[in-house]
Amino acid sequence: TVGEWSARWLGAQAHLKPSTRERYAGILREHVDPKWSKVKLSDVRHADVQTWVSELTDRRSASTARKAHRVLSLVLALAVRDNRLARNPADGVGLPREVQRDRRYLTHAEVRQLAAAAGEHGLVITFLAYTGLRFGEAAALRVARLGVLNRRVEVAESVTAVNGRSVWGTPKGHLRRWGSVPAFVAEQLAGHVEGKSGGELVFESPYGGVLRASNFRRDVFEPA
Repeated sequence: TVGEWSARWLGAQAHLKPSTRERYAGILREHVDPKWSKVKLSDVRHADVQTWVSELTDRRSASTARKAHRVLSLVLALAVRDNRLARNPADGVGLPREVQRDRRYLTHAEVRQLAAAAGEHGLVITFLAYTGLRFGEAAALRVARLGVLNRRVEVAESVTAVNGRSVWGTPKGHLRRWGSVPAFVAEQLAGHVEGKSGGELVFESPYGGVLRASNFRRDVFEPA
């Protein structure tokens, strides 16, 4: 069945980042399995996949339908490579177009206001705004990788919450990189990390330990 084969496919994705693998697992649970888990691989028809995608688009969103189709297509593509299917019935399915939303970028004044409203955690917002690091990269940043004198930061790690635990890994693209830090942000950071050892995290949760994006958004960012 598709359910048995998708479980085997997911188990073979050890090369993916844990957060990506968990995202695929969530799509399988929520969107693919309810429709396809008990269907035999050989019984999956192109027209049925098209109908499923259209129904997902109407019921959820274009973005959700596209993501669910991609995961199902990857599962079926493995079945083709393993000679269990002659062709991928998900190929050539008409996918809905995603509407591009306007992005909003804060002004310097708005960043200052947002950081001020965040209180003691405002430096996290300032740092993210002016360095461009992803949240997981900032949460994993250690003092030794922060060069406040030459105003540079080495991005070598990232941390993500997966199933309630913090999973450490490489940055996106698996490549280390250096980022620049504006002088006024470097000055704030220098005071913030004073007295910390090189192995300590630059930013920590209110209770110590790793900052989590979901908690930070709920407790700090959205109220601010």
